[in-house]
Amino acid sequence: MIDSALDTLLLPFEEGNLDFFKDAKPEDKALFLRARMGFAMNGIDKDRLVCEQTFAPDRDNLERAGFNVAPQVEGQYPLVLLLPPRQRDEARAQMAKAVKSALNGGIVVASVSNTEGAKTAQSDLTKLAGNAGKISKNKCRVFWSEITPETVDHELVEEWSKLDAPREIMEGEFISRPGVFAWDHLDRASQLLVSVLPEKLAGRGADLGCGFGYLSREVAKREKVKGIDLYDAEKRALDLAEQNLKGKTGDVELDFFWQDATTKLARTYDFVFTNPPFHAGGKQDRVDIGQEFIKSAARSLRPSGHLWLVANRHLPYEETLSKVFASFEIMASQNGYKVIRAIKANK
Repeated sequence: MIDSALDTLLLPFEEGNLDFFKDAKPEDKALFLRARMGFAMNGIDKDRLVCEQTFAPDRDNLERAGFNVAPQVEGQYPLVLLLPPRQRDEARAQMAKAVKSALNGGIVVASVSNTEGAKTAQSDLTKLAGNAGKISKNKCRVFWSEITPETVDHELVEEWSKLDAPREIMEGEFISRPGVFAWDHLDRASQLLVSVLPEKLAGRGADLGCGFGYLSREVAKREKVKGIDLYDAEKRALDLAEQNLKGKTGDVELDFFWQDATTKLARTYDFVFTNPPFHAGGKQDRVDIGQEFIKSAARSLRPSGHLWLVANRHLPYEETLSKVFASFEIMASQNGYKVIRAIKANK
């Protein structure tokens, strides 16, 4: 898959505008925030790059390629690379971290596609640290700043560093943070699913794509539910879910898994519930994500186990459901959403 932002991020090094990977000391390492694997990474010395990534699929791809990856990296580096996320506050917080993570005289380099706000992102870095250069190519823009005490706005860096910090929402009912799905409210699809889920749910269930934990907290209120495993690919979301549920679900046993929910799950379940994502780094519908969630649920349910899924009404999941479940039924259709119950074959 083409990753234009990543390809463009490394252009200044390929074209000679910046020379870290050729001329820096062999022991000098670069930090890559929100790192992703792609073809352009094949030319990078793996021993000279430290990658920070909280999204499990990107973490897994980088680790398979031999890169050093951690969900949080501290320290300062002569070079900091950044692929900013889409959400504005989260992106600004990442920009601030990049500036704080650069040594005096170091370079911060970021790349954003034009459709995701490249001009605005460049302006943000310029506000923090001044601007030294840019290249536009591949419908993206890569831009960089040299970090010096004279050019850095330290007050703004500190202000923006806090923009995506966890905070209470809904009058203290939950802890959340910018960048997480529906981070500051309860989305209508999840509320519809909760209203349809039967009180007689029993046994152990799995929450695929748990977000900050709203669905699991509601399911845990069902009297016969014994345990819930929460899965999310985004560690920032999973950590919030753990904060929001630990000690608040009575005798219901909880486990938390930082992994792609389309990969092998930890157990066999009596029921699975999910509000699967259908975007990934862009604005186009990604029906394949929900389809893979459905297949993962089917693999992990016991015979006669139930899947409860909510989705936008237009998303075509029915064909996949018919292939991997014995039967399915639309249990509710409201405000552009549908709730589907699917039953696994009894064998």
